[in-house]
Amino acid sequence: MAVQPVYIVDGARTPFLKGRQGPGPFSASDLAVQAGRALLVRQPFTPADLDEVILGCANPSPDEINIGRVVALRLGCGHRVPGWTVMRNCASGMQAIDSAIVNIQNGRSRLVLAGGADALSHAPLLYSETMVRWFARLMQAKTPARKAAVFASLSPVQLLSPVIGLLKGLTDPVIGLLMGQTAENLAWRFDISRQQMDAFSVRSHQRAVAARTAGHFDEIVPLIDNEGRVYAHDDGVREESSMTGLGKLKPFFDRKYGRVTPGNSSQISDGAAWLLLASSEAVERWSLQPIGRIGECQWAALDPAQMGLGPVHAATPILQRRGLVLDDIDRWEINEAFAAQVLGCLAAWASDAYCREHFDLPAALGRIADDRLNSDGGAIALGHPVGASGARIVLHLARALRAAGARRGIAAICIGGGQGGAMLVENIV
Repeated sequence: MAVQPVYIVDGARTPFLKGRQGPGPFSASDLAVQAGRALLVRQPFTPADLDEVILGCANPSPDEINIGRVVALRLGCGHRVPGWTVMRNCASGMQAIDSAIVNIQNGRSRLVLAGGADALSHAPLLYSETMVRWFARLMQAKTPARKAAVFASLSPVQLLSPVIGLLKGLTDPVIGLLMGQTAENLAWRFDISRQQMDAFSVRSHQRAVAARTAGHFDEIVPLIDNEGRVYAHDDGVREESSMTGLGKLKPFFDRKYGRVTPGNSSQISDGAAWLLLASSEAVERWSLQPIGRIGECQWAALDPAQMGLGPVHAATPILQRRGLVLDDIDRWEINEAFAAQVLGCLAAWASDAYCREHFDLPAALGRIADDRLNSDGGAIALGHPVGASGARIVLHLARALRAAGARRGIAAICIGGGQGGAMLVENIV
């Protein structure tokens, strides 16, 4: 039985706004709604014609728990269009796309809005367990004297030492390592120098600046806040990024021996990205003009302490099934969680020992040509709103293939917890 093709009809994303001091101007649902409205208004169908809305989000706020449904209703899809939420850490947006693909291929849906959003600047400050237990004792105290005794036991350290929710979210609960510490593992394993990481980061910023100048980010739709301020571009891109400037930054995750710094890591960001996916029937019914086609998707798992190698473990099976090598892929979008992480992936593919051990190959798969990898920069320059990044790289890949007249590309992403995701995207030529 032939697998039904799934088409990328269109897509849009917000600018990615760098997290600074305090919450940013938009919630995750605000971001998703503004990008979604701009995307849907240019379609020949109405929001109510969608079969479902699927949104990936790693950090929904307490009042947006099923944020996919919240956004579907705010977009005007009506009561009858289901909206739901998926979470696979950094690949939540890619998981939303894959969930849409499955539902289209099995006939449940024909036209789906799928993507991801996160407003990481809104990650909460939490009470420590000690402070929570203090509140419990206070609630249990029934007399004024007992309440006074509970208050007397409270120390300023307990009260003024909140837990940073984002920091907990970026720590693997099984191995107890921050994501940046897993990047340090790859730097050590593959002997990746600080200079190599910083050079990769400068490259990301330079390419993002050049891409913006050339108009390669036409998938971005501006944001407007409640004060009428317009946000038109990814605001973390630094035109002045240099080896000298990055060299002044100190290691963050291993302050004594480390090489990973804020400058060679992805930025904490707020943003959203959407794709419209359609079956052949929907394409014909609405006279749609697809910009690409999803070839296939692959998920993989590995040691959480080596989680940055997830793209290698997810993309390689796609290549093996298709009888392809790295050089057969015209364009790669590998999410830049850390410079060490992407450089570690390249080193693993270039290693005879790694490819033999993990993929039963006779030798290394080889190297990706520099001009085919993240040609317009990546998350180090653009930002990494966790729930949105997987959707962003798929959308940008589809548009880039079409603009270049190239045949096929792979979008791949590492996932906290020791996983990887990859998606083969084909141009319609």
